[in-house]
Amino acid sequence: MSTEKPPVLHAADVHKSYAIGNRRIEVLRGVNLTINAGETVALLGASGAGKSTLLHLLGLLDSPTRGEVQFSGEATSDRSAAYRAKLRNRHIGFVFQFYHLIPELTALQNVLLAQMMGVSVLGYWRARRRSHAAARQMLERVGLGERLHHRPSELSGGERQRCAIARALLANPSIVLADEPTGNLDSQTAAGVVELMFSIQRERDLAFLLVTHDESLAQRCDRIVRMKDGVVIEQEQVR
Repeated sequence: MSTEKPPVLHAADVHKSYAIGNRRIEVLRGVNLTINAGETVALLGASGAGKSTLLHLLGLLDSPTRGEVQFSGEATSDRSAAYRAKLRNRHIGFVFQFYHLIPELTALQNVLLAQMMGVSVLGYWRARRRSHAAARQMLERVGLGERLHHRPSELSGGERQRCAIARALLANPSIVLADEPTGNLDSQTAAGVVELMFSIQRERDLAFLLVTHDESLAQRCDRIVRMKDGVVIEQEQVR
């Protein structure tokens, strides 16, 4: 019997379309993509190529119109929204360009938020000390140990993104999906955030899918996947 692990994520002939009035817009037109454990993959393409739509499907935020998204060998497209949310909460971390932090919450509370939503009130209450300790440790790891109780408005852009990274990593996911994570940062701050992400990826042997327009950033990944008009047109092994 084979002991080889299945891919963390696998898209098989994935299509996604949207109805706008009487028109149907085909955004993805048969994408096949595999991401293995511990692998870093850059997803490149012009605006409108379908990169963010594919990221949302791989992150189980939406279901394909046709085709299948598998997580660790398990078909997910026909599962309930609640089941996909549970998988997402436990195994997939997200980092977006615009942080998506709650303005009224502190850095510590923002990092804890996803974990709070993934369990019952009683379950969270029982595990609160362990959860708080883990969140503090994660914020210290990303360089925010002195900023635990600051709200997003009191943090710089780089600090907000570091907070978002800490939030994505708190549940120890199998994969992190990052959509233009440095697109809202100046070049010097972006370089620091990139170094942090790749350092943590190596430490934890995470799978990592990075949507970017930055060719130099893409060259740091194991593989580059290029998209155009809703299809994968090229895959390049870098390492």
